[in-house]
Amino acid sequence: MTDRWTITTTDVTTPEATDLLREYYYDVANRYYRLHLGREGTPEELESGLADSPSDDLAAPTGLFLLGRYDGAPQSCAGLRRYDATTVELTRVFVRPGLRGTGGGAQLLAAVDRAARTMGAERIVLDTRLDLIEARTLYLRNGYREIPAYGDTGPYSEVWYGKDLTEPGCQGS
Repeated sequence: MTDRWTITTTDVTTPEATDLLREYYYDVANRYYRLHLGREGTPEELESGLADSPSDDLAAPTGLFLLGRYDGAPQSCAGLRRYDATTVELTRVFVRPGLRGTGGGAQLLAAVDRAARTMGAERIVLDTRLDLIEARTLYLRNGYREIPAYGDTGPYSEVWYGKDLTEPGCQGS
C-alpha cells in the first residue's frame, strides 16, 4: 500500500495544511484531556490551544512543512524547524488514524530525512509525550533513539528522540 502515498513540501498556510494541523492538534490535545482530566477538550479549549501553538515557523527560512497524500487526498503531515546550524526539530507528525499502519508514516519520515538534509541538517531531534504510543513506535522503527532532554521543555515534553543523519545507513532514507 505504500505506493499509494506521495509526500511533498507544501505551504503551511494552505487550507489542506491547516485542516491537517487542526486535526493533529485536536487528536493529541484530546488524548491529553482524556488521560489527565477524564474528558474531551471543549471546542473553546481546543481552538485556544491551537491558536497558542502556531506553525508559521514551518516555512522558509526557518523550516518547512510536508504533506502526505494517500490516493491523492491529504492524509498526513510533518514539520521541520531549524534548531541550530546542524540540527532541525521534527514536529506536527500526524497520520490520520484510519490510515495508520499503511506505510505512510515511514514514507513521511523518509521524506523528513531528505528534507532535513536539504536544510543542511546532520541531526533531527523531537520531543513527544509518553502516551503517544503510535508516534513513539514509528520513531523507533525509523532510526530514532531516545536522547536527553534538549532546549526548553514544557508540560507536554516527556520523552526526546534524535536521529543522526550522518550515520551509515541513514543516507538512503
